[in-house]
Amino acid sequence: MVYVWIGVIAVAIVLEMLTDQLIAIWFMPSAIVCAILDLCRLDLPWQLLVFLLVSAAGIVLSRTALKKYFNFTKTPTNVEAVVGEKCVVLERIDNYAGCGQAKVRGQIWSARSIDDEECFEEGEILRVVAVEGVKLICKKNG
Repeated sequence: MVYVWIGVIAVAIVLEMLTDQLIAIWFMPSAIVCAILDLCRLDLPWQLLVFLLVSAAGIVLSRTALKKYFNFTKTPTNVEAVVGEKCVVLERIDNYAGCGQAKVRGQIWSARSIDDEECFEEGEILRVVAVEGVKLICKKNG
């Protein structure tokens, strides 16, 4: 069985060389530990359990350690980036009439009020609170 664990190590090394991401690196130490356990004559079910536990521990511990060194926060892009921005009303915004346009970051969008009862006139400065489809959802700035 020790040769099977050596085979697992070889496959993991090849997978790592073929990809630019950490795909199988955690299986190498697990297979080494299991090869040692096989030499100590531990039964196969226990070896498989140790393989799974050591692999899982490696994934969890490396993820925790890597979080300290890399920024995994999501940066808003494209449509998400306009939420919170100021916009200027180009055409009266009236939800009941189904009309309204606003300009944000130099782009013209269809716009609606967050409150159906509130209309906004041309030239008003509003805040974008959401984007639904291709429409800005706006409210008074403040």
